[in-house]
Amino acid sequence: MTPNYDRRIGRARLLKTTYPFAAEILTFYERVCTVQAEIAAQLQIVLPGRGSKSEGSLRDSMDVDVVLPQVKGALARILTVSPAPLETFIAEFLERSNENWAVSLRQYVDAGGQVQAPLGSLEELVARILLDPYAALLASRVNTGLTSVGGNSCPRCDARPVLGILRPEGDGGKRFLQCSFCATEWEFRRIYCAFCGEGSEASLPVYVAEKFPHIRVEACDTCRRCLRTVDLTRDGNAVPEVDDLAAIPLALWAEEHGYKRIHRNLLGT
Repeated sequence: MTPNYDRRIGRARLLKTTYPFAAEILTFYERVCTVQAEIAAQLQIVLPGRGSKSEGSLRDSMDVDVVLPQVKGALARILTVSPAPLETFIAEFLERSNENWAVSLRQYVDAGGQVQAPLGSLEELVARILLDPYAALLASRVNTGLTSVGGNSCPRCDARPVLGILRPEGDGGKRFLQCSFCATEWEFRRIYCAFCGEGSEASLPVYVAEKFPHIRVEACDTCRRCLRTVDLTRDGNAVPEVDDLAAIPLALWAEEHGYKRIHRNLLGT
């Protein structure tokens, strides 16, 4: 399923009134979604039918050259609403050559979503903004569905999960993980660490803040990693990618208790 950017924008606007402390981040994310929707629309035109086969690596099938014509316009629109450090970086990035852009984007294609990313945080953010729509589009075109419970990395690109999602299923919820690179969702066991595989419930504490009753921090005392899970059985209107961005206090709780997120979200909140 390809991202619904209009739905994300609408949810960001709503959450700005609910969580004023996250308003600046969500306003920036609205612009990111607008730009990503435009990138996705162009890719739908220039990539007709591509990415429909299940054979081979999703990463290997990504050709960053198809995104290069959109780099200047997309980043110029991001620049006007960026915080100062990102504004400075984007201005410098735009001065680079097409060849340099291609190298930077290819680095992210090769290793994005892994535990150790090769790029600096701002360069990785720029690459994610530009390439997330491409990866998600290719993942959505894979013919084969994911019908069985998967492991702790994405079955389509081998990236780490950025989120957990509880979707309504019968009288309860079924747990899914969402890929940090291509946005694929796959089913995952309920009581199980999404990083190291710890299965002892006593080693898997869960934290829920009063401000975010539908978002759980699922931690592991074995590997000291954690994952945020958006519980759609408690709030069916939530948009996991957006609600996660707004949940800034949960990052503070994890840091205070010594847990490191398996993979950070787009804006590092």
